[in-house]
Amino acid sequence: MTAETQGIRIRHRGHEPQVHPTAYVAPTATLVSDVRVGPGARVMYGAVLDAEGSRIEVGEKAVICENAVLRGSAVAGDQPVLVGDHVFVGPHATLLGCEVGRCVYVATAATVLQRARLGAGSVVAVGALVHASTVLPDEYFVPPHTVALDAPVRLLAPGDPGLAEAISRVGFARVAFGVDAEWTDRISRYEQTAEVRVAEFGTHADDEVLDLGRRIISDPGSGRDPSRRG
Repeated sequence: MTAETQGIRIRHRGHEPQVHPTAYVAPTATLVSDVRVGPGARVMYGAVLDAEGSRIEVGEKAVICENAVLRGSAVAGDQPVLVGDHVFVGPHATLLGCEVGRCVYVATAATVLQRARLGAGSVVAVGALVHASTVLPDEYFVPPHTVALDAPVRLLAPGDPGLAEAISRVGFARVAFGVDAEWTDRISRYEQTAEVRVAEFGTHADDEVLDLGRRIISDPGSGRDPSRRG
């Protein structure tokens, strides 16, 4: 007996997910809008791939583990999530509007922000953060619980006294949401950010949940219906 599923597929803004016949998407994974899952790829339980107004591409034999979140956006220009071949995205990892080269390893609970680019064979270790617009060279290693930022990239520890200033220069709100507000004006910045997300996410009111695409195929020689127990 073999089982094929395409998870929970949602049509959004006129686009619907496309899953290669050799890929596997777990029943509780959710694919929204223009999501393309390539040959032999695996998208595991609880993962959410939401293209919003952009797109998500998952390459050949890439693995998206449990409860990972991949989200595209178009609120500050087109920001697709492009995942190369043979990429591993660990449980609870987050990829937002970024490009991930082939054979990259993104470990458990790591985060990669908008417009970052990860070179082939690079590693983002457990709990690390690759900030917006950062570029990792090929085979670069970001240690656990470390912040990578800028191009050329530099690494800062969570307790580094220069971390806040370094992040302020990234201009994250502008890069991710098109919001121009002073770093010190947090209330205005986050108010505008929330307004942008409210408008973007509000478009989901017209979403359509598609047929789950679940199909059970029995072993021709078994003589029984595999959907029945006992």
